[in-house]
Amino acid sequence: MNPIENQQILLKSRPEGMVSAENFESNIQTISDVPEGKVLVRNVYLSIDPAMRGWMSDQKSYMPPVGIGEVMRGMSVGEVVESKAPSVKAGQLVSGMLGWQQYALAKPTQLTPLLPGISLTDAISVLGITGLSAYFGLLEVGLPKEAETVLVSGAAGGVGSVVGQIAKIKGCRAVGVAGSAEKCARLTSEFGFDAAINYREGELAAQVREACPKGIDVFFDNVGGEILDVALANIRKHGRIVLCGAISRYNEAELSPGPRNYMSLIINSARMEGFILMNYAGKFPQAMKELGTWVGQGRIKSAVDVVDGLERAPEALLRLFSGANQGKQLVKVGPEPA
Repeated sequence: MNPIENQQILLKSRPEGMVSAENFESNIQTISDVPEGKVLVRNVYLSIDPAMRGWMSDQKSYMPPVGIGEVMRGMSVGEVVESKAPSVKAGQLVSGMLGWQQYALAKPTQLTPLLPGISLTDAISVLGITGLSAYFGLLEVGLPKEAETVLVSGAAGGVGSVVGQIAKIKGCRAVGVAGSAEKCARLTSEFGFDAAINYREGELAAQVREACPKGIDVFFDNVGGEILDVALANIRKHGRIVLCGAISRYNEAELSPGPRNYMSLIINSARMEGFILMNYAGKFPQAMKELGTWVGQGRIKSAVDVVDGLERAPEALLRLFSGANQGKQLVKVGPEPA
C-alpha cells in the first residue's frame, strides 16, 4: 500500500477544572503497512460524549484514563479500506472505539459491523452507545410503567431526547429539562415530550412542581447538581432515579457536596442507581433490533449536531459543556462512502 498520512488528536495534558483546547495537540502518523490479522479503517464520524472528560482525568473509573501523548479515546464509525483479517472485508462499514484520528489500525474483535440500511449518523447515535444508554438506563434501571411521569435532564442531548421518546412509547408522561427556549420547543414539537422546562428561566423547583404536579416516578439524570436535588424533593413513593451522567460536575476542580435531599429516598422508599452501559453488552443485539424498529416506524427521531473537521474535535467537546449542541454531538472526519 502507499503510505498514508494519518492526522491524530492526542491528549497533551490533563485538565484542571474546565477542559480546554490546550489539553490537546495534533500529530501526523505515517501508516505504511497493515499488519497481518488487522484492518485499516477510515473514520467518517466521531462520537463526542461527556464521559470523555472523565477519561482525561487520572482517576479510578470504569475505564483506565487516556495516557498523555495517546490518541484521544472515542467511538467512531467508518469504512474498512484494507483488511488482512479473513473475517473482515474491504468496503465494510464498522464501528468501534477507534479514537480521534483519520485512520485506525484495529483487530476484528474491536469492530462491530453496521446494520444494513442504517445511516452512519444513526449508527453512531440512536443505534449506538447514545441510544443504547437511553434504552437500558430507562428500561432496565428506571423500569417505567404506563401513565407514570418520567423527568429527563439534559433532555435535548442525544441520550435525553431518546429517553423521552422511549418513555412515550411505553405510555408514560415525558417532561424534559433543557437550557434554551429553542431546545424546549424542539422537545415538545419534534420529540413528543408532554412538557419542557427551561432551567435558565425562572425558579427551577417551581417549574418542576408545575410540570410534574403528581410528582416524579422516574428521573433520568444526565446533569446532576441542582436538578438532582429538585427531583429528589419531588420523587414519588417507590420512585426511581437513574444516574446516567453528571455533566454539570465533570469540570469541577474539587467535588462539590452531594445532594441535600437524599433523605427523600428513605421517606418515599425510592431508589437511586447508576449504571454502566457495558453491563448490558449481552443484550445489545436485542436492544438494537428494537431501537431500529422504532426508528423505522418513525417513533424515535434522531437528533445530531455535526461539526466538520477532525481538528475541531476539541471544540466539539467544549460545546457539550456550554450547552451549544443541539442533539448528539458528532465530528465529521471525512466524506461518507459512495
